Amino acid sequence: MNVYLIDGTYELFRHFFAVPSSKNDSGQEIGAVRGVLTSVFSMIDAGTTHLGVATDHVVESFRNELFPDYKTSEGVDPELLSQFPIVEAALESMGVLVWPMTYFEADDALASAAAKAAADEGVQQVVICTPDKDLAQCVAGNRVVQLDRRRNIVRDEAGVVEKFGVKPESIPDYLAVTGDVADGYPGISGWGAKAASLALSKYCHLEQIPKDWEHWDPSIRRARPLAESLFGAWKEALLYRTLATLRLDAPVFNVIDDLRWKGPRDNFEQVCEQLRAADLYRRVSAKATSKTGAAPVPIR
Repeated sequence: MNVYLIDGTYELFRHFFAVPSSKNDSGQEIGAVRGVLTSVFSMIDAGTTHLGVATDHVVESFRNELFPDYKTSEGVDPELLSQFPIVEAALESMGVLVWPMTYFEADDALASAAAKAAADEGVQQVVICTPDKDLAQCVAGNRVVQLDRRRNIVRDEAGVVEKFGVKPESIPDYLAVTGDVADGYPGISGWGAKAASLALSKYCHLEQIPKDWEHWDPSIRRARPLAESLFGAWKEALLYRTLATLRLDAPVFNVIDDLRWKGPRDNFEQVCEQLRAADLYRRVSAKATSKTGAAPVPIR
């Protein structure tokens, strides 16, 4: 079987800015939640059997302890932040396994789940559903791939090399020197995407880059200023790489069968009523019935 791992944080952000505002009877914004549930169920309806969703239950993580300027929830619309616990509970009610991250980030959960699923011989392919460039480091051949669902782009290892100019294992090094505005670390002065791809396609990791610029591969232009900039900010470069490196020890699932969709829980109708999503309830119930040939058994 194929395993699909979904970036719930990205999905919630995407739907928040894409769908009209909608509030329940209490005045709580629910439009993005409803959009995410409909989107995730569309995957199940299309035949996905094993899936999990990772979310940033809180935006802050252990990385904020390493680097004070790392991204926080400051400036994020409160109506967006307020929907995280709602979407987590609603997805669980729909029968989908959810990993709400607090110490770790959602990306760490996706990386951990991808590594664990790929190690299972019964899994044919692991599909990480996010356009986030950080997750490119998890791609392995055609066994672990990245899917941008919005643009319908699948990126295997060759695709990562084509886009970034480096192999997946070099992505943390690449991000360390180019920086990541979304995550809040600046990278190394003078290092753009082209310089990073040229250098890291030759040397793979920062430690393998010669300190003496005269020993650099001749295809790398501006070797001297790049070397001086990198090794003049060596500690910062290593710190940024640590920030960019996804952890593989986030708590996710125990066995692959934990990811199998078995139908909604017994409170799903009530959840759909609160979300004003009666049609979604009917569709999910019909799908569960078609899987079993009988009314769905509640998962408690």
